[in-house]
Amino acid sequence: MTNVPVRQRGIGFCFQHYAPFRHLTVRKNVAFGLEVRKRPKAEVRDRVDELLDLVKIDHLADRYPSQLSGGQRQRMALARALAIEPKVLLLDEPFGALDAQVRQQLRVWLRELHEKISVTTVLVTHDQEEAMEVADRLAIIHEGRLEQVGAPADIYDNPSNAFVLNFLGPATELQGVQVRPHDLVIHRDPELGGHRATVERLTHLGFEVRVDLRLFDGAPIWVQLSRGTAAELGLSRGDEVWVVRSGYAADHSAVSSTADS
Repeated sequence: MTNVPVRQRGIGFCFQHYAPFRHLTVRKNVAFGLEVRKRPKAEVRDRVDELLDLVKIDHLADRYPSQLSGGQRQRMALARALAIEPKVLLLDEPFGALDAQVRQQLRVWLRELHEKISVTTVLVTHDQEEAMEVADRLAIIHEGRLEQVGAPADIYDNPSNAFVLNFLGPATELQGVQVRPHDLVIHRDPELGGHRATVERLTHLGFEVRVDLRLFDGAPIWVQLSRGTAAELGLSRGDEVWVVRSGYAADHSAVSSTADS
């Protein structure tokens, strides 16, 4: 596309910090790309009305960017990018400047919006949860190298190396192999076997409990349990327990910590 004039590229771009025209209203911001292309006024008006309704800020059409919240400005920026009916929509960390609750709301909204407009979208983000929730396909880049490409669930369950495993979620190490902490099982029956360990710390994190352990060879490890499972085990600091990998973890989630990443 290098030698194609910008107006003919069919690319919509949404900046990380929105870059609104501060002296223009929401309506005029969204209409800008169409007006530059000298579309008929009636067509511009109808297209802008359609988009403002789609992104749910039609009631803010006559306000200026300074009168909007961060989430509202982001919606305006997306409407502006969509106005020209792009073939590809590029989003550069679109929710990076927003607080966690607003980001969560806009992620759900963006997914629903994408299903309505069906335009190919490339979203750059450092938020793994955002990528897993919004994307159909992930491309993980590390130090300029494309580490793995695929569907979110496939990459999470079958990471190509230790970097990808750690990047997409928590990991811990058991006998030189990295595993997901929620794929480990704690029990109290020595006859069932496993790796003997001592409970060093219990951390309650809402719906889950993090159990920090010290294996008898001195290596640290941690396990992620549900509150119900932790309550059933009745764990306390100093307890002796056994740790095993579930069959799923052994078959699908283990990646050698010495893998060449």
